[in-house]
Amino acid sequence: MPDNGNASSPLSSSGDIHELRVARRAMACLFEVIFNVGDHPEATEWAVEALDLIEQIEERFTVYRESSELIRLNGAARLGAAHVAPDLMRLLLRARDLHDWTGGAVDVAAGRLVRAWGFLARQGRTPSAELLAEARAQSGMSLVELDEQASRIHFSRRGVELNLGSIGKGWAIDRAVDLLQRRGAANVFVHGGQSSVRAMGHRRSADGGGRGWPVGLRHPLLPNRRLATFQLHDEALGTSGSGTQFFVENGRKLGHILDPRSGWPAAGVLSATVVADTAADADALATALYVLGEAGLAALACERGVRGLIVLPAKQNGRLRVVRANLAATACQVADDAAVELVDLHGDDSVEQADGHNGPRESGNAREP
Repeated sequence: MPDNGNASSPLSSSGDIHELRVARRAMACLFEVIFNVGDHPEATEWAVEALDLIEQIEERFTVYRESSELIRLNGAARLGAAHVAPDLMRLLLRARDLHDWTGGAVDVAAGRLVRAWGFLARQGRTPSAELLAEARAQSGMSLVELDEQASRIHFSRRGVELNLGSIGKGWAIDRAVDLLQRRGAANVFVHGGQSSVRAMGHRRSADGGGRGWPVGLRHPLLPNRRLATFQLHDEALGTSGSGTQFFVENGRKLGHILDPRSGWPAAGVLSATVVADTAADADALATALYVLGEAGLAALACERGVRGLIVLPAKQNGRLRVVRANLAATACQVADDAAVELVDLHGDDSVEQADGHNGPRESGNAREP
């Protein structure tokens, strides 16, 4: 479950804001648990416990260790119905729902496609037509049979592989936050690789108050600039993009986020960000929007109430088109930039030019509070 290269973490603290941060590497990225200093005497102990849990989830569900529960399940389910742990069954059922919501734009049963493109070994290359056709035939949630009552899974075709890269990191963060809440934490921020975030309660401000947790989104082309700032309160955020994981072939940049429907890397979107109740949903839906683009955001905003923001190249060179859906300006403030064209979509499918912006703004990857 590697980081997708688009950051989303709390905006850097000022000298007047004091935080306790505990970090550890897992899932090929850096996870952090952040508390307000003084909120809980046991904060460090709780953070270590949460990071231990994330590490345990990685050991179970990674596709990079032959001993993992997921690898064993991939082998067993192709031979017949295999037992699934209750928590993994819940995750797979949710992944199936999100697959159906998005018309297959996010698919945890596309592991063979990831392997065919070399992204599993982090050595991207274009597969032959024969290999791609074979991988497509062995991919898709339609080939996965889930028996919730018996907690069993079966693949209807040999060669199917589950890969939880589009949802697993967010799901691990959700489980860590569940644990922290059971311990008594009310104000806490957890992120993985700056692209998956869950924020509970408030970050304490210099005056002792709190206004949620601010999260910055980086410009996808100018990483030292911020495109937008989200204000999260008891919410999660996920950002998808191929800013760091890609390869170039014949002058064409091919990113690691695949469109499971075509089998080819998604193209056209610079980054996609979703705000949701859970980090698992935010991650999976951000991946789907990176694949689906502006039309997909409009449809999901209208049909499912999805809250999101996608960044695309504008028609004019060097400019950006930022499309924001179901997010008030107070919840997602886009930087004022003459080179950014900001468009708002609403759940009723109406569109308007936002805040008087006539051109693109900043865009990007998220930063810390």
